[in-house]
Amino acid sequence: MSSPATVPAARSEPERVGRYLLFESIARGGMAQVHLARLVGPVGFSRIVAIKRLHPHLALEPEFVSMFLDEARLAARIQHPNVVPILDVVSLPTELFIVLEYVAGESLAALARSETQAGQRVPPAIASAVLVGALAGLHAAHEAKSETGAPLEIVHRDVSPQNVIVGADGLPRVLDFGIAHAAERLATTRTGQVKGKPAYMSPEQISGAPVDRRTDVYSSGVMAWELFTGRRLFHAASDAQIFQLVSAGAKQSLREVLPELPAELDRVVMRAISLDPGRRFQTARDF
Repeated sequence: MSSPATVPAARSEPERVGRYLLFESIARGGMAQVHLARLVGPVGFSRIVAIKRLHPHLALEPEFVSMFLDEARLAARIQHPNVVPILDVVSLPTELFIVLEYVAGESLAALARSETQAGQRVPPAIASAVLVGALAGLHAAHEAKSETGAPLEIVHRDVSPQNVIVGADGLPRVLDFGIAHAAERLATTRTGQVKGKPAYMSPEQISGAPVDRRTDVYSSGVMAWELFTGRRLFHAASDAQIFQLVSAGAKQSLREVLPELPAELDRVVMRAISLDPGRRFQTARDF
């Protein structure tokens, strides 16, 4: 998990939970909030970590507990420099949280927004490096296996600039497998539920069709289109309108927006966002 590189000063005494000192929340979502924290060990050992803490009222709901534990179990099976690693899981009667490596850096969304506000685009060479790193992390997730060696068939389903962290070391990392699909997942998505960020969801996600790793290839392609052009690919006033735009497919290629971009780059990105999964790159590594 990421936040600015320095530890913010807490307005009050940190909360202690087991061997962790929890400081102020640095992010909040529908299921959990993220705290900057310090692991305190013996003989003066300590380490800064990020803690994703399930909201207390959800910690009593079996469905949400299963989803949360699934996220930790799946992410723990992915060992790759381009994926934020899980360090620990803490389960108490009214508390459940995941401990992650703390990454000093910014989300790709924040970096792209800063460039846009400055009237600039992320330089293509930097955008390419970030995308290649994220795709390498996704390929590792797609290839992950269970302890018995069986393919887990993980599909992230929420690939977006918000879920790619670029560290101060320049290394991009994928995070947040909270809604990932997997063959051995304990919690299942209810029929008719659509999960993910609408502007980055694949057509098959929107229609409720089965998903596989090519869904993440598509979402990565949308992310690539936006990084290289500095524009949103699908933008509308409502989710329903975005769903219509996604289902109709991209109307502009990269070079129709920026003719100076290389034709080969245009071809690669547009292939990744094909409506038909069979026409996309079949793996994140291929992309």
